[in-house]
Amino acid sequence: MDTVQDPNQKTEGEEKQKTVTATAEKATPPAPKASASPDKPKVTAKPVGTSAGAKSKTVESAPPDPVNKMRRRIIWTAIGGLLATNFLMFLRFFLPRTIFEPSTVFRVGYPSDFGFGVDTKFQQQYRIWVVRNAERLFVIYARCTHLGCTPDWKPGENKFKCPCHGSGYTSEGINFEGPAPRPMDRAHVELDPTGQVVVDTSRLFQWPKGETSHFDDQNAFIPV
Repeated sequence: MDTVQDPNQKTEGEEKQKTVTATAEKATPPAPKASASPDKPKVTAKPVGTSAGAKSKTVESAPPDPVNKMRRRIIWTAIGGLLATNFLMFLRFFLPRTIFEPSTVFRVGYPSDFGFGVDTKFQQQYRIWVVRNAERLFVIYARCTHLGCTPDWKPGENKFKCPCHGSGYTSEGINFEGPAPRPMDRAHVELDPTGQVVVDTSRLFQWPKGETSHFDDQNAFIPV
């Protein structure tokens, strides 16, 4: 007896087989793709910009430039030096201002160290001339009584001559020509216990014009 196969049953079997095959394909994970160059190291990339188009672009990070580091160091050093200088100037503003001048009291040696006439070796250091004659030793303060210039000793003419306005003085500092109104001043002199001549230029003896001279006062000269 021949068996007749129902066509509807054949169709249902084929549909079940297709469903099982599709389910198996979904359950199986896809195989990973092989890398084109497995030995090449990865490069860290970072996005450039903040826009949507810029986020997709990346650049490779580069090492810092040593020249730029040196420039920054020089700039910061200069700024620090400027600030330190200004701070020191600020502190100096509150400190007292002191003028350092040579002492007005000093020793010039013994009376026997000076010969007759004018000795100019202390002119540059103390602005004085030591003068000795037959009777006394005295010290002239080297300042012109006209406007305060320092006269020059002219040994060939045996006189002091002021280079500023031409005032002339004798070897003892007495004015005789030019605009000087009076003789040059003389410094205080005395002998210390060792016999040396001590000069004090802060104490001067004058001969004001038309008045009595103080050149003969005590300590205006030393007898020799």
